[in-house]
This record gives sequence, structure tokens and C-alpha cells, in this order.
Amino acid sequence: MTVNDVTRILEELAPLQHAEDFDNVGLLVGNPEQKISGILVTLDTLENVIDEAIAKNCNLVVSFHPIIFSGLKKITGRNYVERVVIKAIINNISIYSMHTALDNNPFGVNAKICEVLGIENPKILIPKSKTIKKLTTYVPKANAEKIRNHLFEAGGGNIGNYSNCSFSNRGTGSFKADENANPTLGKKGETHFENEVQLHMTFDSAKEHEILKALHTNHPYEEVAYELITLENTNQNLGMGMIGELKREIKETQFLQTLKTSMNVACIRHSQLLNKPVKKVAVLGGSGAFAISAAIKAKADVFITADVKYHQFYEAENKMVIADIGHFETEQFTKNLLVDFLTKKIPNFAVTLSESVTNPIKYF
Repeated sequence: MTVNDVTRILEELAPLQHAEDFDNVGLLVGNPEQKISGILVTLDTLENVIDEAIAKNCNLVVSFHPIIFSGLKKITGRNYVERVVIKAIINNISIYSMHTALDNNPFGVNAKICEVLGIENPKILIPKSKTIKKLTTYVPKANAEKIRNHLFEAGGGNIGNYSNCSFSNRGTGSFKADENANPTLGKKGETHFENEVQLHMTFDSAKEHEILKALHTNHPYEEVAYELITLENTNQNLGMGMIGELKREIKETQFLQTLKTSMNVACIRHSQLLNKPVKKVAVLGGSGAFAISAAIKAKADVFITADVKYHQFYEAENKMVIADIGHFETEQFTKNLLVDFLTKKIPNFAVTLSESVTNPIKYF
């Protein structure tokens, strides 16, 4: 098994196209063709994690946070990022990062928080836009069903809980092949008219390569006419944060105590308590203050996130309680999620949960 083999599996869960534009995801260090001896899964890739990988004979580190976030102009070992990169390269250890590709996944970071806290029927809090594309193509009537089915097999036509979604128009297409062409229908130098089907289908942007491959492989024409556009529609199955409901209403103080225990939190920074029962809960792992207004709009009673600044607590506006439990704490179970996923996908391969402590924040 190579690094490429593992990354293809990881991208089944969290395609890199779903990551935010500002992010740095994918293979950050290493040779994609390198054979793998073992996989170490971690939240952060620090020097102690690389040491652990060496000790456990793991030459691929799968990390949630990217160790390289912005560009490196020099690699001299002057800071922790450069030291990690140097140590990984010297020891032939590859590093792969998931970050916001997994944040935006409906079975990722925030789904895991909901699972731990018993939040039921979670939905995406801030659906992601510009991840849905639309294909329009023109095919001979006799080939329409075959091409439609191949596009479905490639991942086209999936909308929420529905699959095999498409729309067709019938019409007449025309073309004239020149002397260098090799037309499937018609003759060179003559304008040909063909009964055609205009086929429309939406698909996840991460499936573009597979969709175009299926189209070109199965279309009978030498020159395939098609159009691709990116839709503004939000994708209800992808995005930041989740919101759902507890099985039953509980008091705010009781909920905060449960939150503290379930998430193994040393302390919780929170906004003014409202003396209202808690039923609807929003979550966003990591730095999630940007979603405060979305949580209020969704009528959350409590919004759980991290890295909330002083003045941002005012934004609760006495409409909900903001609970900042810490960045590491919101994402701590992510590596367990990834280990479970990889173990199911490659059960006969060494996938190890990192034991290294990477939380930079300590409590006195």
C-alpha cells in the first residue's frame, strides 16, 4: 500500500475540493508513491508525534490540522514547523492533512461532537455554496439512456436523499464534419441533422473528474459538446457546524455540567445564562465565532465552539448561550473518527491512534 492508496481512501470521506479556499490540505510532506509501513493518526503533527511515528514504525502521519499552513521560504529549523518538516523528511515520513475538508463533512468533526453529546438529527448549520456543478450535454437519442446511466454510476444526479436525478429535452442537433474529422454519424463535408437529447445533471464538484471521464468514454461523438457551470445553490449536505436537539429539555447549568464531563473540559467560558431550558444545540469545532449569528438564526439555545473573543460574547444578545470549551477540546475526538474509518476500510493494515499530547493550552 502506498501513500496514494491511503489518500484516495481518505478523500472518499473528505474530498479536498470541499476544503475552504484559505486552507492547506492534502499531502504536505512526502512522496505519494512511497510504500507505507504503518499509519499514525493525530490531531496535530508536532515533533513528539514524529518521534512516536518513528518508534511505532509508521511512515505516514494523518493529521487533522496542517503543520504547514502558510508558505515556507526557508527550512532551517528555526521554529517548530520547520523542525517537524525536517524531521519528517529525514525519516521518510509523509504527512497528510484533512482540516476543513473534514470540517465540512456531514460525518466529520461536528457530527462526532453531536454523537458524544447525544444531539439527535443534526443538520448542517452553515451549508456550503459553490460545491454543486451542473452538466449539460447533447447526445443522440439512441445513446441517451446509456450515457445517463454511466453518469449516474460516476456520481451524477445525487441530490440529498435522492439519486439518479436528471432532466432531458428533445431536439435536433446539426453539425458538418471537415475533411480531417472522423464522424460517427453523417458524412464529411455535409451538414448532418440528428435527433438528440439535451441532458442536464447536477453533481458534487469533487466528482468532476469521474463525471467527465464517464461522459467522454461513453459518448459516441468524436467531439463531445457539453457545458459545465458552478451553481450558487447551497449544499445542504456540506458545510460548517451542525445543529440538532437533545432527547429532552434540561436546565442550562445541568447541560453545561454534562458538556464539561462529556468533552473532558477543564473549564467553560460562556455568555450570560438565560434561565431557559436547553433543547436545541449548535456546535462548530475549532474557531467558530463567525457562526454565532447563524446559530441565533437557527434558534439554538446553546452554541458550542472555541476561540471566542471578549466582545464576541456580547453577540449572543441574550438570545442563546455561547459556550467556549476550547479549540483542542472541540476537536479531540476527530482522530478517533479517522482511526475508525481507516480501520474499517483497511482492516488488515496497521492504523494507530496517536498517544502524543498536542494541546498547547494548559489549565492551572
